[in-house]
Amino acid sequence: MSSASPMVDWDLAVRIASRLAGQGPTVSPDEAAAAVAELRAGADRSTALVRGFTGLVAADHTAPVLVVDRPGWIQANADAFAHLVSPLVDKLTEKKPPTGLALAVGSRITGAEVGGLLGFLAGKVLGQFDPFHDPDGRLLLVAPNIVHVERELDVDPTDFRLWVCLHEETHRVQFTAVPWMREHLYSEVSALAATVGPSGIEEVLSRAKDALSGGIGDGGIVELLSTPEQRAILDRVTGMMSLLEGHADVVMDGVGPTVIPSVAAIRERFTQRRAGVGTLDRLLRRVLGLDAKMAQYRDGARFVRSVVDKVGMTEFNVVWERAEHLPSKAELQDPEGWVSRVLG
Repeated sequence: MSSASPMVDWDLAVRIASRLAGQGPTVSPDEAAAAVAELRAGADRSTALVRGFTGLVAADHTAPVLVVDRPGWIQANADAFAHLVSPLVDKLTEKKPPTGLALAVGSRITGAEVGGLLGFLAGKVLGQFDPFHDPDGRLLLVAPNIVHVERELDVDPTDFRLWVCLHEETHRVQFTAVPWMREHLYSEVSALAATVGPSGIEEVLSRAKDALSGGIGDGGIVELLSTPEQRAILDRVTGMMSLLEGHADVVMDGVGPTVIPSVAAIRERFTQRRAGVGTLDRLLRRVLGLDAKMAQYRDGARFVRSVVDKVGMTEFNVVWERAEHLPSKAELQDPEGWVSRVLG
């Protein structure tokens, strides 16, 4: 990853984010080693559990499992973000590439902003599947955050770690058992970049000014800065991501009772935590659009459960056959409409 992108100083972003994120809870070397070993074993065990519940078949060890600390998660996401935004960067700079002082100052300012965002998120994320890491993606489990949350919720560590692994392993299975998913998501990002007009940054800044003067809505800054064309793309991505997140929640709760004795208590306490723990935390979630992210879990899970209850898991799995079968944002609220459109 180049540190001197035309738009973002990625090395600066990583340094700032790592300072803001901190190291996480205090653990002894033995506790840390045990947590890492248990998370690796939980991810490995989850593959067969997810396959048995969903019927989706992904080869074992298709994508590596990395148990990381907060700086490791930050670096991985900076790499992924640089890859994802490269079409947008190319689009913004093709007409008027920044040079000299404008390049140096602009990339550092943006790097600082990205670093602040990654620093905030690095203390929140428990796990993540990165579908864009070659060749088949990679699964990241953020050990200090998992330990922090299991302590905060006062739940059984072994049960909680397997519960988290079930959710994240479901994402690995989704992308590796459904190989077109990765390219489809990347094509949507490229389509979003193609909508940026020749005025580029000036156009985005103008919308930012209008958005800030009008307040920040539930979708956060990203949604407010979108044109109607961009919003249509974002709506498609929302439908897709809500399906993926909701499906993973359904799997972790469906498999959980058979292998995790305390799953009911974990779900209840974790759901309460998702609402945010303080005024500043809730404000940042709203500004960054994380409230909308929480809605993805809720709406996606409700959609999946409704369809599976109506037609069964085998028929539901038609959703993975092609991109046209993915639910739209509107169909998340109308599962029967999706069933009529796709299954007839």
